[in-house]
This record gives sequence, structure tokens and C-alpha cells, in this order.
Amino acid sequence: MACLSPSQLQKFQQDGFLVLEGFLSAEECVAMQQRIGEIVAEMDVPLHCRTEFSTQEEEQLRAQGSTDYFLSSGDKIRFFFEKGVFDEKGNFLVPPEKSINKIGHALHAHDPVFKSITHSFKVQTLARSLGLQMPVVVQSMYIFKQPHFGGEVSPHQDASFLYTEPLGRVLGVWIAV
Repeated sequence: MACLSPSQLQKFQQDGFLVLEGFLSAEECVAMQQRIGEIVAEMDVPLHCRTEFSTQEEEQLRAQGSTDYFLSSGDKIRFFFEKGVFDEKGNFLVPPEKSINKIGHALHAHDPVFKSITHSFKVQTLARSLGLQMPVVVQSMYIFKQPHFGGEVSPHQDASFLYTEPLGRVLGVWIAV
């Protein structure tokens, strides 16, 4: 991946986002999909850590805000689930692999496949092209879009979850695999 063209950079500065078709190769996408399949197959989440993920503020405070499993996930690989996939005791009502909302938040730090892509030359080149100086990867996640499950992700700004000084110095890179 070469540096961004002047027109791409202008589009990013104007719109606040940029779509880069084919940024990752098909092989890189397949590698991530296969690796996530292995991670899910090996998943072992204790009953008391089975957290339903939500971006709704009230549900966040009730579910994530009260659990160390979510709050301490910044430097770990943790599993977060769709609403309605557990019974009252925390047992799965659907196959576990169909219940996951996301895996986060440190795939880039602990998994070799995600680490190699996150820290690849092409991602570094993109960051430099956007003018980032000394960028730091603070979180990574693999978001699932499960059939028959899942709720709306409410509008939000990642800068409200990932606090920086000065405020708002956060850049999200979304990769559709």
C-alpha cells in the first residue's frame, strides 16, 4: 500500500473517513477469519464472566460497568456476547459460536495473526500518510454480525471511550473481512 494520494487525503480531511477497497489482501482476510475461528473454538468463558455487549448507556452501566471482566479487558483477549443468548444461570441458549458479539480488546497485542496485520508496513504507511506521529494501538476487536441476533449499535464517538489529551486524538481503522 502506497501513501495516500492527495485526493484521498483531502477526502479524509473533508469527510472524516475514507474507504480503501482492497486494503488487505484476500489472504490476510482469510487468515484473520481462520484464526478467529480457532480462538472461538478454544473459548472458555466462566459463567460469571459472560457479559452481554451493548452501546446503550443504561445497559452499559448495568452490564459492563459492574463487571471487572469488561473493565479489565484492555490488555486481554475477552469475549462479549449478544443479548438474549444466555438463560438466567448464564448457560448458552444457542451454540456458543453463534452467540458472540465481539472479541476484544487486545488481539493486536496477544495474537500473532492480528499482531502481524495491525503492525504491518501497510498499516504503518497509512498512519504516516494521515499525519499520525508516534501512533499507539490502544485496542483491537473482531466484531461479529450474527444472523438472527444482535442489536443496533447506537451512535457514539470512540473518543468518549478512549480518552486522550488533547481530547479526540483517536483514529479508528475498520477492516471488513
